[in-house]
Amino acid sequence: MKFRTELPAFSLPEKIQPGDTIFLAGSCFTEHMGTYLGEHGFHILQNPHGIIFNPLSVERCIRDCTEARVYTENDFFQSAGIWHSWQHHSRFSALELPDAVQKVNDSIQEAHAFLREARWVVLTLGSSFVYHLTADDSAVANCHKMPAQTFYKKMLDPIAAAASLERSVDMLRTFNPAVKILLTVSPVRHAREGLVQNNRSKASLIYAVHSLCEQEENVFYFPSFELVNDDLRDYRYFMEDMVHPNRQATEYVWMRFRESVLSERAQEMVKRVAPLQTAAAHKPFNPHSEDHARFRARNREQLAALQRDFPEVYLSPVLQSIQS
Repeated sequence: MKFRTELPAFSLPEKIQPGDTIFLAGSCFTEHMGTYLGEHGFHILQNPHGIIFNPLSVERCIRDCTEARVYTENDFFQSAGIWHSWQHHSRFSALELPDAVQKVNDSIQEAHAFLREARWVVLTLGSSFVYHLTADDSAVANCHKMPAQTFYKKMLDPIAAAASLERSVDMLRTFNPAVKILLTVSPVRHAREGLVQNNRSKASLIYAVHSLCEQEENVFYFPSFELVNDDLRDYRYFMEDMVHPNRQATEYVWMRFRESVLSERAQEMVKRVAPLQTAAAHKPFNPHSEDHARFRARNREQLAALQRDFPEVYLSPVLQSIQS
């Protein structure tokens, strides 16, 4: 008997190789996959504007990063003593205005340089709903808990969502012609919009990503939405809020990502990195014991062997700690 409709095995025609640099932008699910990649030997840069959800905000992020836009103090507003940018997550906010400006511009400059050499860009869309300022109709990426009357909400229809995504792809291709692009739709449900509205929103995004994949070369789709909502399809794979996939679900998606998106050599590198990552995070009961010294020596030997076999491997700060 079958108890679930498992998504059949699939394989992308182009694969991520060891040493490929990967830029990621989009919803919080982007950060789950980005963290897994960063922990397993890939050089990544994720969400230079912070977590963003809708196609227009992703487009704004790509434009800022490819054009190396410089934000000024006029691009920020103050609320409850804290300075914010409408286009950035609150992790860029600050008590002092110059600090907020500096954080935003440093992130954009870093992303600009990274994108120039990136081999892959992963964009994860979360919602078709866009919040606009009532004062000037501009779209915002984050409402920063401002009063509801500050905004009006509008859902992008499938054509508008596809057009925005196409502009993002065009900017990336103009800036870095060799880049490959992987699109995905976040499985996180935006339940606050209502279940019917959430499904309409996701449908617009699904139409948008598939229309781009059909039209463009080297633009691919990874079905994270389907893996969680159709393959797993059970509330036991969600957190207590019933909208965010739990760790078991994200690890399942990561497993399917490895199998379908990473080359065989990249998968082998990931297998070699995983136990070292675990070992590096180990906290010894007695760090001065002989057993721990032997444990550290074995880890250094394994890391050296990994670097000989995979010279492209990118060592995260955790892995670098093994060498000390």
